[in-house]
Amino acid sequence: MIEAAARTTPDAATRGRLWRKIARRPVGIFAFAVLAAILLAVTFGPSLVPHSPTRTNARAILQPPSAEHWLGTDELGRDVFARVLSGGRVSMAVGLFSMLVGLSLGLAIGGTAGYFGGRVEGVLMRLVDAFMAIPTFFLILVIVTSFGNHPVTIIITVGLGFWAQMARVGHAEFKRFRNHEFVEASRALGGTHARVMTRHILPQVLPQATVLATLGVGWAILTEAALSYLGLGIQPPLASWGNMLQNAQGYLWRAPVLAVWPGLFIAVTVLSFNLLGNALRDVLDPRA
Repeated sequence: MIEAAARTTPDAATRGRLWRKIARRPVGIFAFAVLAAILLAVTFGPSLVPHSPTRTNARAILQPPSAEHWLGTDELGRDVFARVLSGGRVSMAVGLFSMLVGLSLGLAIGGTAGYFGGRVEGVLMRLVDAFMAIPTFFLILVIVTSFGNHPVTIIITVGLGFWAQMARVGHAEFKRFRNHEFVEASRALGGTHARVMTRHILPQVLPQATVLATLGVGWAILTEAALSYLGLGIQPPLASWGNMLQNAQGYLWRAPVLAVWPGLFIAVTVLSFNLLGNALRDVLDPRA
């Protein structure tokens, strides 16, 4: 019994410290709650709303908010609330999956360069420098114009827009930790390069990567909105917050609320991701 208690006490103490660190950051908790609510709403909301986000109604054009249409209707008589939820699903999917593309590619290339050094580092980091020298939005415009604006193409393209920044951080962190004592001990015990990189160095890099990842989600949502606003992003009838802003620009004086709702959701979502990233950095940092 004593040995079992001795084994569980350190784990309980670690969990206790973690929860105390989380409790000391109410802004991060609030941002997480907001994002959870938005994710639940855009995931399950479209199937629960009685109106279709794509069904038009010529007799209900530009109606104000009412009991039937909570946020009113747009220029084609479509329910704005249903379109905000459906568009949020698309925008959040683009942001999250683009972040995964950029994070995975950046950490893989930057971490490999920082861990091995030498010629590998020279070749890979020159590739990173070349990508960072190209204006990001211009590169995205060229790729989307050349290969089309299918949602998968947009996700991969937006992810390629910030992988180089991830690679720079991964390179610096892997290079800093590759000669630490715990890494040398793992090598001495027969650990492979892949095991050392993923089991020992990667957890040290995750706090910085998490902050950049949350910022990357916000940046990806804004980039998708900009592409859709220019007519190069998600195309109707599929809704996104970006193309809802594009459709609303012709009705700013007649029905300005059409631009308010998607713009408000974009602003709240991006701000929440940024605040959550700052809180996670403090909570997950193993050196704190």
